[in-house]
Amino acid sequence: MKIIVPMAGIGSRLRPHTLTVPKPLTVIAGKPIVQRLVEDIASVIDEKIDEIAFIIGPVAKGFPTNTEENLLKIAYELGAKGTVYVQEEALGTAHAIYCAKESLSGPCVVAYADTLFKADFTLDVNVDGAIWVKQVENPSAFGVVKLQDGFITDFIEKPKEFVSDLAIIGIYYFKSGEKILNEIQYLIDNDLKENGEYQITNVLESLKQQGAKFIPGKVNDWMDCGKKDPTVDTNKQTLGFEYAAGNNLVSSDVVLENSEIIQPCYVGANVVLKNTKIGPYVSIGEDSVVENSIIENSLIQTNVQISNANLDNAMIGNHAKYNGNYTSVSIGDYTELL
Repeated sequence: MKIIVPMAGIGSRLRPHTLTVPKPLTVIAGKPIVQRLVEDIASVIDEKIDEIAFIIGPVAKGFPTNTEENLLKIAYELGAKGTVYVQEEALGTAHAIYCAKESLSGPCVVAYADTLFKADFTLDVNVDGAIWVKQVENPSAFGVVKLQDGFITDFIEKPKEFVSDLAIIGIYYFKSGEKILNEIQYLIDNDLKENGEYQITNVLESLKQQGAKFIPGKVNDWMDCGKKDPTVDTNKQTLGFEYAAGNNLVSSDVVLENSEIIQPCYVGANVVLKNTKIGPYVSIGEDSVVENSIIENSLIQTNVQISNANLDNAMIGNHAKYNGNYTSVSIGDYTELL
């Protein structure tokens, strides 16, 4: 089994945080989004993961965050070979997968690194693939599917008129990576684009017309990391899941001086809390210092200095310094508000 992870988007909706860190490497409750994604997939698939292929963009390749090294480490820690490809041009969801064509063989899970999820990954070996979907209120913003007798009958990319409210969340299982590659190659060779891009929904529709059987996968929780507010909420939900599972995410060397931690929280190594109350639902990265503050429902990265703050629904980047009275802030790496 292989996992293919397209993650070449520039993350413009999550700026300023994605100006220095690729969105999938944004840390949620102590782990990068993409690491949580592949760990969740590996934990529910009853097969050995042989390879994890990551498709990044040219901008991410140049980020000062050792992007490729970090991704290879994520694969290694799961006992899999890691491979990193670069999508030089943003030409659509199918084209992103095509960039990993050398790894696209045998059974594969394709997971776009935009969201986190809790899903049922029971694989039916008698079908050609599975597409995980979630009921949504605004289906026109997504690719959607139609069902009949438990099978997917149609794939529609961002329908202008209502045809279904079952949105494709960006996680797929394919029994044959070779068949997917052949169909994408056909799109590219014949320049068959939709809205200027090569779409994975067109690949799936073509395979279905050739007799391929696809079933829907059930998603219990779908957590978005596209913008600041949903990302903070995803941090909240993830902390809730970790706490319910009995996992302690507070480092043993945290210094508490007249301070309190209200669970669930993630607190990294070498964090100092002085005259401060944090929680519930707060993540604070390593080597940070927080003084004279009250913080809840917030996502704070590493090496941060915060003082005299009352924060709620905040997101603060690495190496930032914050001293002030704002509540719901979103400031990126190395920002200083003093």
